[in-house]
Amino acid sequence: MALKPLHDRVLVRRVESDEKTAGGLIIPDSAKEKPAEGLVVAAGEGARKDNGELIAMAVKEGDKILFGKWSGTEVTIDGEELLIMKESDVLGILS
Repeated sequence: MALKPLHDRVLVRRVESDEKTAGGLIIPDSAKEKPAEGLVVAAGEGARKDNGELIAMAVKEGDKILFGKWSGTEVTIDGEELLIMKESDVLGILS
């Protein structure tokens, strides 16, 4: 990967959602929503306080996260579509 996010930003790869409903119906591509789950590919160092002290990131590379529907900016790196977003856009870490 040739991109290192700066400050409190994270680079995320979307996790594909199921193609069937709980009842077994197949969802066509035109009806699917973009998934709001992803895998952290890279993370910055963290934000800085006014005095210059580093605030450590709560997420790290490899974490599976949940983020808002409209979070982040889509970028294409090495032919792969990824999202870059602020850590504050991350709603939680999935275990």
